[in-house]
Amino acid sequence: MTVKESVLNATETAQQAPAKLIIASRESRLAMWQAEHVRDRLAELYPQCSVEILGMTTRGDQILDRALSKVGGKGLFVKELEVAMAEGRADLAVHSLKDVPMDLPEGFELAAVLEREDPRDAFVSNDYASLAELPPGAIVGTSSLRRQALIATRYPQLVIKPLRGNLDTRLGKLDRGEYAAIILAAAGLIRLGLPERIRAVLEPEDSLPAAGQGAMAIEILGAARSDGVDLRAVLAPLNHDATARAVAAERKVSKIFGGSCQIPLAAFATVEGTAMRLRAMVATPDGLRSAHAEVAGSWEHPEFLGEQVSILLEAQDAHAILDACKQEAAALDAASATGQDA
Repeated sequence: MTVKESVLNATETAQQAPAKLIIASRESRLAMWQAEHVRDRLAELYPQCSVEILGMTTRGDQILDRALSKVGGKGLFVKELEVAMAEGRADLAVHSLKDVPMDLPEGFELAAVLEREDPRDAFVSNDYASLAELPPGAIVGTSSLRRQALIATRYPQLVIKPLRGNLDTRLGKLDRGEYAAIILAAAGLIRLGLPERIRAVLEPEDSLPAAGQGAMAIEILGAARSDGVDLRAVLAPLNHDATARAVAAERKVSKIFGGSCQIPLAAFATVEGTAMRLRAMVATPDGLRSAHAEVAGSWEHPEFLGEQVSILLEAQDAHAILDACKQEAAALDAASATGQDA
């Protein structure tokens, strides 16, 4: 495409942009930062368009006394936002991509994936510089079974306890001494201007990120609005191709294995030029059983790479590992319902 054609396309899209767009967002500080970031990007692209944010509280924000894997998983953070779009109260929703289920309701789609922030996990502590420095019996907080499995594998002497709530709530629990350390996504701390809280980042070799971690996605209900505006075209300039391809590979792995908050699964792709490297892992929460795989190939077929790495994981009995996870979760749920220890 020539420069002239690019200018003409941008001008045509700007002319088609609506007079008003409404973004649905969770009301946590991080979620609002993400929505405001998208609002500001859209305002730059389409200065004639008024962009507003509809703040909402989701069930995932309301239920804080139980592990996310026990109360419905990732969909708890997006359902209310999808309802707002279905009812015509919002045009789009901004999500942390790792919170978005692999299968969206009929008619919904991810119209754009923004450039990824640091995808790594972050070690946060007021008293210790790394996981290796924590004394035996120290309590580490995490909301992720994936992180739990990875920590348990390398540091079986540590005690891992659930950690729920938005980012500020989790930091508050650390600061009150409820945990010796907590593990968070580095991206959230960076976006909120809190990089100083990161004592150490966990490299992918030690803590492989979750599918989509560090990436933001924009969800819409169908491409065309009733006024004829094509939302895909409006949002296309926000899409970051390399990130979109990488997370497509990652989410394919997660989808094949029924990815949810109930299973410890990691998938992380990197892109250099047009080459992609995809690493993936499944494990039991205690870290005693795991499977690891890696593939490399062209970024032209990210989902194919996701399929290939899944085949390698399956050759290591990945489904058996995940079945063990589900059986353990079911046993714990049954014990909890009857008041017994398991």
